[in-house]
Amino acid sequence: MDDIRRLLEDTRTFAGLSGPTLDLLVGCARRRTLRAGDTLFRQESPREAFFLIVSGQLEILRETGGRVDRLVVLGPGQAVGEGAFLHASQHSATARALTEVALAEFPRDEIHARLAADGTAAMEVLSRVALAMNRRLQYAAASEVGLEKAYASGATRREHDLLGERDVPADALYGVQTLRGVENFPITGITLSHYPALIRSLAMVKQACARANRTLGLLPAPVAGAIDQACREIVDGHWHGHFVVDMVQGGAGTSTNMNANEVIANRALELLGHARGEYEHCHPNNHVNLSQSTNDVYPTAIRVAVLSELRALSAALTELRSALVAKGVELHDALKMGRTQLQDAVPMTLGQEFTAYAVTTAEDIARLSETARLFLEVNMGGTAIGTGINADPRYPTLVLEELRGVTGLDLSLAENLVEATPDTGAFVMFSGVLKRIAVKLSKMCNDLRLLSSGPRCGLAEINLPPMQPGSSIMPGKVNPVIPEVVNQVAFEVIGNDLTITMAAEAGQLQLNVMEPIIAFNVFNSLEMLTAAVTTLSRRCVTGITANREHCRDMVERSIGIVTAVVPVLGYERASEVAKEALETGRSVREIILARGYLPAVELDRLLTPEAMTQPRPLAPARPAEG
Repeated sequence: MDDIRRLLEDTRTFAGLSGPTLDLLVGCARRRTLRAGDTLFRQESPREAFFLIVSGQLEILRETGGRVDRLVVLGPGQAVGEGAFLHASQHSATARALTEVALAEFPRDEIHARLAADGTAAMEVLSRVALAMNRRLQYAAASEVGLEKAYASGATRREHDLLGERDVPADALYGVQTLRGVENFPITGITLSHYPALIRSLAMVKQACARANRTLGLLPAPVAGAIDQACREIVDGHWHGHFVVDMVQGGAGTSTNMNANEVIANRALELLGHARGEYEHCHPNNHVNLSQSTNDVYPTAIRVAVLSELRALSAALTELRSALVAKGVELHDALKMGRTQLQDAVPMTLGQEFTAYAVTTAEDIARLSETARLFLEVNMGGTAIGTGINADPRYPTLVLEELRGVTGLDLSLAENLVEATPDTGAFVMFSGVLKRIAVKLSKMCNDLRLLSSGPRCGLAEINLPPMQPGSSIMPGKVNPVIPEVVNQVAFEVIGNDLTITMAAEAGQLQLNVMEPIIAFNVFNSLEMLTAAVTTLSRRCVTGITANREHCRDMVERSIGIVTAVVPVLGYERASEVAKEALETGRSVREIILARGYLPAVELDRLLTPEAMTQPRPLAPARPAEG
């Protein structure tokens, strides 16, 4: 058990425990092995043990509304499930082995029994667990409001930059330049950590840069290795709470770049055996930012992040299309009245209506894919304005090769880096596609709200699944809340597109300093659209039902069906029938039969659903009599 004892001593949560307390914990340990793909525990299963990873990797997953997201990847020396020390609640996530994993398992009941008999050990262990959990809360909450802020440590370390010295929280991975960014830009309250894809992309870019600089002999191998590992940890989901700068900021993203540089540098320092802030060993600018500028790192990271986030939106739209196709098949024979200008037009089926929605959704998926290719072109190596100052001539090719490997994307270097550095045209085009999707989704939701209006005094052709009571004063009222929320998301996306357009236009000379607001609005649109589309599919479209008899009755009472007999009666006679039907309230069928224009058998053939909802061969119109 010596290896488990050493791991406990090196684990941040339990570092500094006394010898007897370590012996108590080691005495509870049980060895356990998982194969790749095995599940250690499942979301909502009881917390029965605390685990320490000896070797291998675990991924922590959370399922929300049918979507499974990877929260973090954990490796040797990292703890899993410390909450078991405090309470026997359910797991809030699932742990699954990525590789073969060796674990030390500490059963909750046995640990509690031993701690209950040793008050000193209990105080030591529980205080460290509580401190670790508080630290996570401190760097997870976006707001400055909350008890986790009140009970945070007040310890600081002194750092300096060109403006002077400042005290930075001792347990923060960020440094003085990030601190100034936080103070200068209290704008939206939405920090970088709100968009994990952006943080992961920043880390991927920095990782590729470190590898390229090491290959060129510009970065010492130990420092490059520590930077590489720190970036890998961030990609795996660690340390995101230390990305604390507001998404909207002045400086063209410099505060974002420095937030990344400082977090990576301080984590690399720890991996090298140094304290946070000892930048002479690994400096945010001199080492992490070597051969780079905010002006190539930041736009590249945004592009990589957009491509990452786009997968979720494409998947959501594909799911919506499938739901609409299925609904079209289900309602293929539900005859109803089509409408133009909100007036009766000609008959159709609900299946045709929903199939049309499916086709338009498929078109959106295709347009997204086409436009996304614009983000594969990056300006890495251009540094400040595209001229490549402070970068080795071999660096752009090397860093691009490394970035391709890290991201798995078929990235290419812009033909002219001076042109590419201020160019935000790709965001304008992409946002235009997002706006197109929003407009078409909103139109679809307008239709659903109208078709389901009622239940007694509206069209009432379809029923949306009831999701919640609709009124605090009107009993029995149920509102179309899902289409309503999708409408509102569409309005937001349309507004975001205007902001992105204006920000792109505001670029000057060799840089567009408005990229932070572009990034913020693009990610906001992507995130909200993905959520809205998923909600529309699962909580609305799949549960729609048709009022078939009511729909058919409206068709038969409609004047619009007279259009079906125009090829036989001619436009003039058909108009007379329509006019009489409108004035007298009699049905079209009744008037045609009474006037003797057509025999019942032929009229029945012309007014079948099949004849009225699809093309058919036409016969010459009969000449009008006298």
